[in-house]
Amino acid sequence: MNKQKTIELNKEFTKILRLPATRKFFEEFALESAKENLSYEEYLHMLLEKECDTRYENAKKSRIRRAQFPYNKYLEDLDIECLPIDAKKKLKILTTLDFVKTGQNVILAGNCGTGKSHLAIGLGIKACMEGYKVWYTSIPSLINLLKETRSEKSLRAFENRFLNYDIIIADELGYISFDKEGAELLFSHLSLRAGRKSTIITTNLSFDRWGEIFQDEIMTAAMVDRLTHKSYIVNMNGDSYRLKETKEWLAENNLN
Repeated sequence: MNKQKTIELNKEFTKILRLPATRKFFEEFALESAKENLSYEEYLHMLLEKECDTRYENAKKSRIRRAQFPYNKYLEDLDIECLPIDAKKKLKILTTLDFVKTGQNVILAGNCGTGKSHLAIGLGIKACMEGYKVWYTSIPSLINLLKETRSEKSLRAFENRFLNYDIIIADELGYISFDKEGAELLFSHLSLRAGRKSTIITTNLSFDRWGEIFQDEIMTAAMVDRLTHKSYIVNMNGDSYRLKETKEWLAENNLN
């Protein structure tokens, strides 16, 4: 069999076996191995290592993509000096992701623009990169989805998926109020995860104001009790990042 025919067959085999990195690099590595006088075992090791590394990287990208983050914000991009004091204190323990292993919640509560969503998404991306299954949603979007799945009689299937995530990031609790149906659906689904899987919640409201969105004192008390039990509660009240950036932009452009 001539060399070209062998190469073509090898490419076909890698497609059948789903080895994209091997298909891409086997010729290049063969030339390199011949040049360096490497053994067959060393050549095979190079190929398999590249395949594994590629699959590992692709898996990370896939988990981040499936998490449905609205944008990618990394922990490394956080301006730690501008974080509220309590966030600075708890950042080190949060970034270990130990709370995921123990199924504890994280509640980031404070005024707008202090980095709540950035921190939540940053933790979510780090978790994706470490092999955890993450899903991001805003609270209003989650409630709409819950109502849709109920009307389509697929709520049970959604519950199973909802419970399967290692982390759910529920962003923007308190920005929009919702009706009784929405409150009950949210309560039941977040309660399902309590003590079992981690949920990261961002909110602009203190706990004593959650009744404004749930509109039911008993449900509000139960929700706060279940979500805060053994949770990391981070006080995110502080100066607004966005206001600071706006002032800097105005100064740079001589517009103030």
